[in-house]
Amino acid sequence: MLISSSGLSKVKDAVKEKILFGNEPSAELIAILTVYFVQGILGLARLAVSFFLKDELLLSPAQVSAMLGVVSLPWIIKPVFGFVSDGLPIFGYRRRPYLILSGFLGSIAWISLATVVNTPIAATLAIGLSSLSVAVSDVIVDSLVVERARAESQSDAGSLQSLCWGASALGGLITAYFSGLLLEHFTTRSVFFITASFPLLVSAIAWLIAETPINKKSDDSAHGDDLSIKKQLKQLRQAITQKAIWLPTAFVFIWQATPTADSAFFFFTTNELHFQPEFLGRVRLVTSVAALVGVWIFQRFLKTVPFRVIFAWSTVMSAALGMTMLLLVTHTNRAIGIDDHWFSLGDNLVLTVMGQIAYMPVLVLSARLCPPGVEATLFALLMSVFNLAGLVSYELGAGLMHLLGVNENNFELLWLLVIITNLSTLLPLPFLNWLPSASSQGETNQETLFTSNTMSELVLQPVEETVE
Repeated sequence: MLISSSGLSKVKDAVKEKILFGNEPSAELIAILTVYFVQGILGLARLAVSFFLKDELLLSPAQVSAMLGVVSLPWIIKPVFGFVSDGLPIFGYRRRPYLILSGFLGSIAWISLATVVNTPIAATLAIGLSSLSVAVSDVIVDSLVVERARAESQSDAGSLQSLCWGASALGGLITAYFSGLLLEHFTTRSVFFITASFPLLVSAIAWLIAETPINKKSDDSAHGDDLSIKKQLKQLRQAITQKAIWLPTAFVFIWQATPTADSAFFFFTTNELHFQPEFLGRVRLVTSVAALVGVWIFQRFLKTVPFRVIFAWSTVMSAALGMTMLLLVTHTNRAIGIDDHWFSLGDNLVLTVMGQIAYMPVLVLSARLCPPGVEATLFALLMSVFNLAGLVSYELGAGLMHLLGVNENNFELLWLLVIITNLSTLLPLPFLNWLPSASSQGETNQETLFTSNTMSELVLQPVEETVE
């Protein structure tokens, strides 16, 4: 039975409007979405990396935390990759070759982890190479999205960014549970082998990117590009010297740089509470969904609330709720009849929702700080500053674990680590006046909330980037 051309046209229109948010389906769009999807699906190896560092390399919580900080370095220098791809084209192309290269680097990194990596230094290099791979592909595909978003009409503003973020979130959700389930049946190195295939998808689809070699452009056009770059650098220098930009940036840096106890908790839940990988996969799935719920709550109810109010209340509430982890650490939850598994699941759900609500203004504020003409560059620079804060957070956490003697076998002072890390999150509150006041904040448009792939970075958090 033949399908009529009108029927196919209706299906195509439905897909365009309902699934692609009004974007015209094309091979290049599929390529762009595939890159974001791969970034999300690389989370398949996230738990495998944690267990590999803990059980096979026998690293302590402090060492793991320190390593996660180091391997996040590529995300801190992301703007450099943008300048390199713009200024050093390969065979006349600025985008396609770098995507191909990033895919091969990622695959090499995961194959190395699956085969030859047997020392902490080698693991740091391999995980760092994987982080570099994702950071480079992220910068390249971000630039493609920005170029195409400029052509969007006002009514379609933000649709492409939303679609890209959705592709990344879908990849993350698909692998959240399976990241733990696979470890019940396969070794960590087997999971690394499986993961190594995904970056190759990026290399394969890079050929679908429509790009004109720069040597085919006219000299006048190239001269115009040089002038444009000089103008952007001048605007960027002027922007970062303004108090209205660097004060809010400094506030968010302080807010992000407080020490974290994440690595210690992973060791506590696996060594002390004996949580299995399959259950930890469930926790990842629940927290991934909870992060999306947090985004929805912010979108639906809080996007017009002043930044200072959201930061103040969310910080205080997150610190208070974070103290409930003391019940798990001291096993008080058992005394009141709550199983460790259920308590951990519920606690992670609530804390993730609150954490995402607290983090959403960071994205909004960052986009609003960017003046016309240098939006993409300054936004990437701001995200790099915030990723640097994440590195500081993990290194400070590693130092605290070492000082308190918290390791893979000793959790006696984990309660004190919980108190210190939670109270430290209150440190930025005296600097709330560094944020824009309600009168200067203005209205936030839809495009601000879904700028490029940064949303997926915020939902997944910096530590998850480092092990992709």
